[in-house]
Amino acid sequence: MKIKVCRVDYHDLHHATVIPLLMNLYATDPMGGGQPLPAEVLDNLVDSLAQRPYAFSFLVFVDDEAAGLVNCFESFSTFSCRPLVNIHDLIVLKPFRGLGLSQKLLQAVEKEALARECCKVTLEVLSGNEIAKSAYQKFGFAGYELDPAKGSALFWQKTL
Repeated sequence: MKIKVCRVDYHDLHHATVIPLLMNLYATDPMGGGQPLPAEVLDNLVDSLAQRPYAFSFLVFVDDEAAGLVNCFESFSTFSCRPLVNIHDLIVLKPFRGLGLSQKLLQAVEKEALARECCKVTLEVLSGNEIAKSAYQKFGFAGYELDPAKGSALFWQKTL
């Protein structure tokens, strides 16, 4: 079995084809919301990512078949006065789970974050997604708190 992780070239036709496919498969999974992405999103996602200089992604292939994807965005930590990387999507397709692909994708992200002199890598995970939580903890991720008396951080959203 040949496993290859590569940085996405948003202008590469093969990459531009598999990204929406992987994203849609992820979206239809219960942990991705269980609904397919709108055609408008699928048609415009890669071009929109390519227009954002702070976006980067990695694909993982198993025997030349797209098996996973991670989409990331550079942001900024005001507390550290340094950049940070946020992992927005991390996808490993069901047939390829258990092969350590998430760890390989996380290694690629960490290497990129270090090259950018980032202070940290962040991500969000559903509290009930035990498999993902285990993979992230194995890589060294953990919840955080500034003061135990104030509680742990929560990730909230307001849809616009």
